[in-house]
Amino acid sequence: MGYAAKDLQVLEGLDAVRLRPGMYIGGTGNKGLHHILWEIVDNAIDEVANGFANQISVKLYPDGSASVEDNGRGIPVDKHPKLEISGVELVFTKLHAGGKFENSNYTFSGGLHGVGASVTNALSRWLHVEVFKEGKVYTQEFASIEIDGKIRSGIPQTQLTESYSSDGKKKGTFVRFLPDDRVFVNESFDGEIIMRRLKELAYLNKGAKFSFEDQREGGKKRNFSFAGGIKDLVTDVNSQKKLLYPEPIYVYYQAKNFQVEFSFQNNDSYTDSLITFVNNIPTTEGGTHVTGMKSAYTRVMNEYARKRGLLKDKDDNLLGDDYWEGLTAVLSVRMQNTQFEGQTKTKLGNPEARTLVENAIYEKLTEEINKPSSYTTADAIIKKAQDAAKVRETTKKSKELARKKNSINNSTLIGKLAGCSGRDYSKRELFIVEGDSAGGSAKQGRDRSFQAILPLRGKPLNAEKTRLDKILGNEEIRTIISALGAGFDSDFNIADLKYDKVIILADADQDGGHIRSILLTFFYRYMKELITEGHVYIGMPPLYKVQRGNNIQYAYDDKELEKLTETMGKGYTLQRYKGLGEMNPEQLWETTMDPEKRALVQVTISDIPEAERIITTLMGDDIAARKQYIYQYADFNKTDKFAEMI
Repeated sequence: MGYAAKDLQVLEGLDAVRLRPGMYIGGTGNKGLHHILWEIVDNAIDEVANGFANQISVKLYPDGSASVEDNGRGIPVDKHPKLEISGVELVFTKLHAGGKFENSNYTFSGGLHGVGASVTNALSRWLHVEVFKEGKVYTQEFASIEIDGKIRSGIPQTQLTESYSSDGKKKGTFVRFLPDDRVFVNESFDGEIIMRRLKELAYLNKGAKFSFEDQREGGKKRNFSFAGGIKDLVTDVNSQKKLLYPEPIYVYYQAKNFQVEFSFQNNDSYTDSLITFVNNIPTTEGGTHVTGMKSAYTRVMNEYARKRGLLKDKDDNLLGDDYWEGLTAVLSVRMQNTQFEGQTKTKLGNPEARTLVENAIYEKLTEEINKPSSYTTADAIIKKAQDAAKVRETTKKSKELARKKNSINNSTLIGKLAGCSGRDYSKRELFIVEGDSAGGSAKQGRDRSFQAILPLRGKPLNAEKTRLDKILGNEEIRTIISALGAGFDSDFNIADLKYDKVIILADADQDGGHIRSILLTFFYRYMKELITEGHVYIGMPPLYKVQRGNNIQYAYDDKELEKLTETMGKGYTLQRYKGLGEMNPEQLWETTMDPEKRALVQVTISDIPEAERIITTLMGDDIAARKQYIYQYADFNKTDKFAEMI
């Protein structure tokens, strides 16, 4: 077959975005749909972060469209000197066009690629923009339309029109768009997801006002504004926990092109809750700024402890891990020329950030901690760390035992783990299965070339309420650590993971839900990268088997059952599965393990503060709070709310 220049395709304008949307928004599912909203929200946030706006409003409409409005400077409306089109048209029709590539317009920006607004336009049926400046309103319309049998994306339908505003003092930008249902099939905006993000942004932008209205649900409205900023976020995350002192500590540092906010408060739990951001972007995988913060915090506290005589000359310094036990901390950094890395691009890679953050926090926290008014709080922090250090010493042997493959793998996994023969870790799967009966069926029904089975013979300990030494004494936890082969806690190394997918397979009842929650809590607290890098899944076994003659179908929830029985007609038999153990190996493979047919739910972290609250509420000691949450949210015909939130 010939291959000539005529065979080369040139995509004009925004057509490349429509052809390969995954390259720009990660996919065309629910996450991708919300991504095109975040692109517009982020533009508004950049106005707030740089001091040009203090109000942002997001609305959802019955027709499926969404709008974002801010009271910032407004998109430029004058013509570009070279392209001879308005700034509005430039922003919405040209990729890699914007005012954030150099720092004269925006000192801090959440995005530097310049594709945000144009990508939203490219993937919308229509987009309407209004810009308010100096008593006037500038309006332009865009649409994705069919031309010569092909969809052309984000084509201007009008020129930028100018008229006098009814409110001569109004300023800012209003954007309303309708996501294209030819791209986002059967997807709609989730009001809860949007509210959580706006609330998070309100914490990060102290004093700014955020409003949300969902006109699809009878005009549901919420407003968010926090005078205390991230200090209020620490208080919120710790709201269900027993505190060691009443008020969070807060420090702030500002240089010419660099800002650091750091707030923290200790509770009586055994794990840390660390929430970090760079330019309002969550950095769930941490990065150099987190390394700098931890170093500064540990140094300041050890120096304070020696100054106050809480550490004697003969005593070793306390370690960072000692100080992190029971600590809830929020770090927000604003800087220029950010470089993100990691699989999900949520890890800061700038080398200079470590030194900048470390020096800033060391200076300001030293000042704050050494105030006489802070002595009681600081003393409580040191005592908590000293208690953690004592436990660390007693658990040192247990941790070393758990890390040694020859001692733990060869003993605890014998007769438990049914391994797989494939050597390609990127294709291997580990099913953690509830019970020996279901484990036996899974072992017989699996594809041995890439699927391994680890049955659980009892419930693992709840990591939220248990110290690490006791967790390591739990047989089921030890077998999981051994099977995964990547260590745990501060020694966890994702590069050593033996399986690409870790699939929790439990019964669709309360006990199964509890086991899923316990395992997810352990992974979140001691192997968080398993979740942040997308390795954890929940298997979805069917609830019902419907058979009429030789026709066998499976239903995974009550709604699916209703549709299935209607199509089956009369004369069918119905079996309600009470547990995985009721399925024979062939049925378990066909419904739950076959990659071509199964349904898996990937566990991700979309909102760390909310995940912290959910885990504390569902897995912590406050029984009343847990009951209240279950009464409000429980729906046992759906995937675990716990997993959805994480």
